[in-house]
Amino acid sequence: MADVTATATRTISAPAFRVRRMLADYETVRPRILTEHYRDYVLHSGTVGEGTVAGWTLQATSKRARDVLVDVSLPMHDKIVETDRNSTMVTTWKVTPGPPVTCTVTVTSTWQGAGGVGGFFERRFAPKALAAILDGVLANLERIAAGEPEASSEPDPGGAATIERSDQD
Repeated sequence: MADVTATATRTISAPAFRVRRMLADYETVRPRILTEHYRDYVLHSGTVGEGTVAGWTLQATSKRARDVLVDVSLPMHDKIVETDRNSTMVTTWKVTPGPPVTCTVTVTSTWQGAGGVGGFFERRFAPKALAAILDGVLANLERIAAGEPEASSEPDPGGAATIERSDQD
């Protein structure tokens, strides 16, 4: 089994510290930036950054859905890492400062691919499909970051995802 990796990168016209704060906010910002590929978003514990546990269903295609339950860690000041309890997938969000009031956000998801013929097709097609989904999330982040001087504390009523609270872990 080989590792499979999908990556998306976008330059955002906002300071890196604010974009990092927005990405780490799993209660108010994260549900607003998710695309239609994400559903049933649940915040199990925590709200911002380290120690947060969140879950959702990722509908990659009409026939491919996976339940994701992530533990959030902040191993470095510029990274947010989501480790999926249900698979080998690890998603890393890296925010790099750029020229004044800009930053570059790179999101990379890596997992152990299947073997055999199914693994061949997974390695061939999944990275491109997931990269497109991640790029959509970055586009939503860019839109929200550009439209708000500070991250709002109120969810967007017309957002792509809604949030549920769960006291279960």
